[in-house]
Amino acid sequence: MPPAGQLPPIRPAAARRDGDRASGPARRSGSSAPGREPGARRRRPTLGLHQRDKRNRWGLALLITLLVVVVGKLVLLQGVDGAAYAKAAEADRMSVSPIEAVRGQITDRTGRVLAYSVAAERVVADPEAVTDPTRTALALTTLLDVPAGELTEKLSRDSRYVVLKPKVPTDVTDRIRELPREDRTGIVFEPDPVRLYPAGAVGGQVVGFVGTDGAGLAGVERTFEDQLTGTDGEERTEVDGSGNPIPSGIDDTTPAVDGSTVALTIDEDLQYVVQQRLDAACADGATTSGSAVVQDVHTGEVVAMAACPGYDPGRYNETDPELLGNPVVSDVYEPGSVMKAVTLAAAIDQGKATKDTVLTVPDSIEAGDVTVRDAGRHPPRGYTLTGILAKSSNVGAIMLAREVGDGKLEEYLRAFGIGAQTGVELPGESAGILEGSAEWTQSRAANVPIGQGVSVTTLQMASVYQTLANGGVRIPPRVVSSVTAPDGTVTTAPRPEGVRVVSEDTADQLTYMLEAVVGKGGTAPLGAVDGFRVVGKTGTAQRANPDCSCYTGGGYFTTFVGYAPADDPQYVVAVDLERPTSDAEGGQVAAPVFKDVMRFALTAGGVVPSGSPRPDFTLLAD
Repeated sequence: MPPAGQLPPIRPAAARRDGDRASGPARRSGSSAPGREPGARRRRPTLGLHQRDKRNRWGLALLITLLVVVVGKLVLLQGVDGAAYAKAAEADRMSVSPIEAVRGQITDRTGRVLAYSVAAERVVADPEAVTDPTRTALALTTLLDVPAGELTEKLSRDSRYVVLKPKVPTDVTDRIRELPREDRTGIVFEPDPVRLYPAGAVGGQVVGFVGTDGAGLAGVERTFEDQLTGTDGEERTEVDGSGNPIPSGIDDTTPAVDGSTVALTIDEDLQYVVQQRLDAACADGATTSGSAVVQDVHTGEVVAMAACPGYDPGRYNETDPELLGNPVVSDVYEPGSVMKAVTLAAAIDQGKATKDTVLTVPDSIEAGDVTVRDAGRHPPRGYTLTGILAKSSNVGAIMLAREVGDGKLEEYLRAFGIGAQTGVELPGESAGILEGSAEWTQSRAANVPIGQGVSVTTLQMASVYQTLANGGVRIPPRVVSSVTAPDGTVTTAPRPEGVRVVSEDTADQLTYMLEAVVGKGGTAPLGAVDGFRVVGKTGTAQRANPDCSCYTGGGYFTTFVGYAPADDPQYVVAVDLERPTSDAEGGQVAAPVFKDVMRFALTAGGVVPSGSPRPDFTLLAD
């Protein structure tokens, strides 16, 4: 035991733990370990701390990187791409609907409407959105006038788009919109305007028609497609999630610009008369087709143009596709003796003869390997040029053509417009057929002067006689007078520049000679119009027989072309009829059609009757 008043010595912890294992003097807490200098601090291990510091540094770096990315993205979104994203969000809220432009009207020369459009809609369905096809079909069948079974079949198809009915009037589609929602779920509407032609077949071949897509496919509808179409607009409205317009939202609408109005030179009343008269001719049992055109002498404007059979533009899809053209400008035929006016005009203009020149004309003439004859047998006769034209002598015309020469005759034919398009504003125009004179055989050189071996359109023949009626100046025909824009701006169609073909004296002599055709002893007294002096020429040309590639058995093209009044020409009328099974002449069948049309044109046009009598013509010198 220690002395009284002293504490017992403290045993080292190790000694306490290990019992008697410890020996030697006791160590104080904090004393140096064996081998260490006295008073030195004991170092704790540092390996774990370094690892923790390293991890902390990497975590901090990662955190800073993430913050930089987030801040950068915010800057990019709000500062750089903010406008684009805002615009995209706005676009998601915008409801865009097209505003279809109304197609322009087509009118006659007096403003009477020949074609116009009315609003209508195409009723379509999304079958996948239709919950009950049978119920929807029953709700629509009466309104659409489509059998319920047919509608049910369409509404049950595996499709997202089915047309239930096109061109439905807007009053009907409005009633469909008023149906209970469950009856019209999946039903939508698209603009599908209807084109109407109030005059029906009257002027139909000139006006033309539009297809199911609303684009012009024929006539003026096609030629003036750009002017008639207009420019569609667009309605942009900001809507909520349910598709309802937001009262204070964006309403950005671009209005449509409707199409222009195209005014024709056609007169609807005269057009009606021409169409009716041609239809009557085509119903005679022998005439399979016919064409007629009325042209203003001084302006070249076409006042009427028709063909039979015709068609109603509003029902073009019910018409034989072969009849959907305009034969007046597209179909060619051999004109026959109406071409003799060009041959005699060339002879007079070249100084080879005058209207009173007498030629001894036999009834036949040799031309290479063929013999050309007059219509009737006769001994050699002393015909004046007036007599050659009035009696329509083939031999006399060929004799004069030989005086002119093939090359020069071709020049005159082309100057009159033969072998070239007239340039009228209608699609599908033919240039006709006129072979170059260098290629003419002796027989062809004899055929061309009398209107065989050359093909023309009815409009080309009318243009030839317009030239003679207008004092020898040819004015290309046209069918459009003006175009009026939606803002009221009127653009008048430029009047084609006239081209002098023959001298005025030559034209006057031809007018005198052609008047004899409808006078006593001429070939077309049935073409005379009471109260007016009429000028004209018949044509009866053999029609090629498609069965044998020859003329035998092919029938005839019968023609009459003329103008009136002779003392102050105002209108030209050309008529041709195709008669495959008939041998009737132009003066018998075409001249009466000419007479009826010309009479109406003169009286409706307010033309004063002729104030001077018809001259006494000298046809024979003996």
